[in-house]
Amino acid sequence: MPPVRGTLTRGKALCDLTWLRVGGPADWLFQPADTDDLADFLRALPADVPVFPMGVGSNLIVRDGGLRGVVIRLGRGFNGISVADGCVTAGAAALDAHVARRAAAAGIDLTFLRTIPGAIGGAVRMNAGCYGRYVSDAFVSARAVTRAGQVVTLSADDLAFRYRETDLAPDTVIVEATLQGPAADPAVLEAVMAEQLAKRDATQPTKERSAGSTFRNPAGFSSTGRADDSHDLKAWKLIDDAGLRGARQGGAQMSEKHSNFLINAGGATAADLEGLGEEVRKRVFQETGIRLEWEIMRVGEPAPKDD
Repeated sequence: MPPVRGTLTRGKALCDLTWLRVGGPADWLFQPADTDDLADFLRALPADVPVFPMGVGSNLIVRDGGLRGVVIRLGRGFNGISVADGCVTAGAAALDAHVARRAAAAGIDLTFLRTIPGAIGGAVRMNAGCYGRYVSDAFVSARAVTRAGQVVTLSADDLAFRYRETDLAPDTVIVEATLQGPAADPAVLEAVMAEQLAKRDATQPTKERSAGSTFRNPAGFSSTGRADDSHDLKAWKLIDDAGLRGARQGGAQMSEKHSNFLINAGGATAADLEGLGEEVRKRVFQETGIRLEWEIMRVGEPAPKDD
């Protein structure tokens, strides 16, 4: 491995770093000191060594056999948040909730980020959104480091935002993003976020080990939260209609509180979680002809089979 100023750990157990608390070891875990450290490392890393950028593990299943290559996880050097000229610039490791609160204090409406689990790097990568607003609506630009170790500035055109997708290369690491939102009274924004939190806690299993929404809505958009919102092509409704609310496999369960939340109900393996998700996809397809698409990212290798 190339020399680094950050932390390079061999055989790190990734179950410690994912919200679902599952996953085998990474060959290597690299936590860079800063952008230059990351760029130098990637430039010197042999081209045949795979790289996987990992956020806070909030939307991720790492399979039980772990990940080959180098997992890159940004930490304290990448979680700063600053406000200038009506824009908020946040390091990729800054939590979405913290960005929303900092923006609100400055009178900038990024309230939709308040209840999204995870950090800004992942939010940009997957065009996260709720209440009818998405990162793409607020996006100004991002800085990233490519697999070749080049530091680049990305525009919205470069990312080609779509529902829960972008064109960002899987081994490119976002290090910072700049967002903008409508101006509003900070007190009003705080009240909006308090209402959103109360609604989330009432309807989602926030105290369970989950990874947020498990499947994308076939409708192709997030819930708006409005009274006239249609639920016909929402993933949770299709799962409910197939009789799978509360379904279990090993230690994995589709939440009784919100059926599109896959939870580790106790002692689940990654195979339990992914297996239950695939069973849900199969049953919904049998009932409706609709193939649910995973919103949770699944990476790595299954556990080796016993001889």
